[in-house]
Amino acid sequence: MNHLGDARWRTLTLRFMALLAADIQDQLAWLGERELETESVVEELEFFCRISEGLTERGAFEPKNLRDLQAIGRRLGEIDAACRVGLWANALAADPAWDELRPLARQFLLTTLGDWRQPLPRPVRPHTGDQ
Repeated sequence: MNHLGDARWRTLTLRFMALLAADIQDQLAWLGERELETESVVEELEFFCRISEGLTERGAFEPKNLRDLQAIGRRLGEIDAACRVGLWANALAADPAWDELRPLARQFLLTTLGDWRQPLPRPVRPHTGDQ
């Protein structure tokens, strides 16, 4: 990796893919009381898939990893606009696209790290305005 931020972007990509690959019960537990919008999740994941080509060119990922991320990006792009509305917790249970994305993310992690079971990212605490 020759670009200074590539290691950070690689790590963030791996963390989000770990969340995407997790069993639905683990995803819902991770969400907890958070009201995360589906559109935000899709946009974030699409972003990581888009930057993966540059990361691969600079050696942060292997070409086989790029293929997996491109497959995830294509599937994310197929999620209907109406299915992007609302809370991600609801979409996880109602939209079969998330069941289709889970094995793609698992394949990516398996190819990249040798095991799809990875620690989930630490949830960001909601901003309360009190400091």
